[in-house]
Amino acid sequence: MASFVDRVTLFATAGKGGDGCVSVHREKFVPLGGPDGGDGGRGGDVVLVVDPNVTTLIDFHHSPHRSATSGRGGQGGKQDGPSGEDLILPVPEGTVISNEYGEVLADLIGAGTRFIAAQGGRGGLGNAALASRKRRAPGFALKGEPGEKRTLHLELKSVADIALVGYPSAGKSSLIAAISAARPKIADYPFTTLVPNLGVVKVGDTRFTVADVPGLIPGASEGKGLGLEFLRHVERCAVLVHVLDCATLESDRDPLRDFDVIEKELALYQAEIPLADRPRIVALNKIDLPDGKAMAEMVQSTLQDRGYKVFPVSAATREGLPALLNAMAEAISSFRSEQEVVERTRIVLTPPAIDDSGFNVAANKDGTFTVTGAKVERWVAQTDFSNKEAIGYLADRLARAGVEKQLFKVGAREGSEVRIGSGDDAVVFDWEPTIEAGAELLAGPRGDDLRIPWERD
Repeated sequence: MASFVDRVTLFATAGKGGDGCVSVHREKFVPLGGPDGGDGGRGGDVVLVVDPNVTTLIDFHHSPHRSATSGRGGQGGKQDGPSGEDLILPVPEGTVISNEYGEVLADLIGAGTRFIAAQGGRGGLGNAALASRKRRAPGFALKGEPGEKRTLHLELKSVADIALVGYPSAGKSSLIAAISAARPKIADYPFTTLVPNLGVVKVGDTRFTVADVPGLIPGASEGKGLGLEFLRHVERCAVLVHVLDCATLESDRDPLRDFDVIEKELALYQAEIPLADRPRIVALNKIDLPDGKAMAEMVQSTLQDRGYKVFPVSAATREGLPALLNAMAEAISSFRSEQEVVERTRIVLTPPAIDDSGFNVAANKDGTFTVTGAKVERWVAQTDFSNKEAIGYLADRLARAGVEKQLFKVGAREGSEVRIGSGDDAVVFDWEPTIEAGAELLAGPRGDDLRIPWERD
């Protein structure tokens, strides 16, 4: 059974807003005391929060559909309905969120960082809030808005300072176990490590994390082996440490060839920041074995001539580890001193505002017309179409917003089929324009009105 999941799809549904209440105040000797219907409660949000105790996305793998609770309806006496509860979903640090089109929405780094995956619908206004000098006793209320529904892709990219990279069975797991409190599974066959392991190391006053990235093989950047599944966990690391097996028994391998193969795969991997820019340190592992020590002595000078810091080590006997750890700490300290203090969480793409006032009117080829826009579609969702007064209120709102004037301009006439919105939630009706909306557009010669039949002399 899978114990580590780093890519999932989340279907988030926020809570619906509660409906407004239609009520009239009544008390002794005051039969009609005016409207007093309360507003509906707001729907709950679906919120992703970085939790340091969470290291995998496996919970979303088993339960991808998550919903927040809805708000309750308003009541008489101007009592507003209670809001729905937000659904808080913990995610690991380093979770990248993108939409169904692949556009990155947020990059969550730092404990407690929050991202609203789906926003709850606003509660509908009660008739008390809808009262005005012209409409003293509204006999209707607004319905609550539906909660937002979103399909999001979550991808985990481990947040570590140093990545140990190398062939399977090169000794990366043994090395991270030797320098930290991490206890990964260790064996002498390929692909023992099936998940990235994280260890915390302290050298003097420098504290840093080390990631043991599962083994890479030729073609890993194209999907061979396990490399492609875990190369993303190298992206955030500041320093790369090559762990080279100096005692391999495979005839077609040697430390220099292994190094070149891994470097090629790192270069081919498409990362946001090219991996070629990261500092490298080389650890020649397994010098506790006679053949390993001899091989390390043969290749050390060659790698040093290429400009790399090279350290012969043994994860089994801990020989050479202090020098390697000091080099790691020095590289991390240098990297941190060069970085500017910036907000680490990145919101790359902001969803459009829910109260966008724009709308669009389009004439279709079949003679119908379609009206789209966040505000007008929200008005439709708030309308109780079983109440004629509520429908009239919607017509007034559309007229004030200029929707009817725009319909006239694109060719709509009385009886034209008009659709507001799209998909299953759209409302279709035969249009009956108001007098105010089209008076100046239907005018003929000065003093005439084309809606009044008359015969020309």
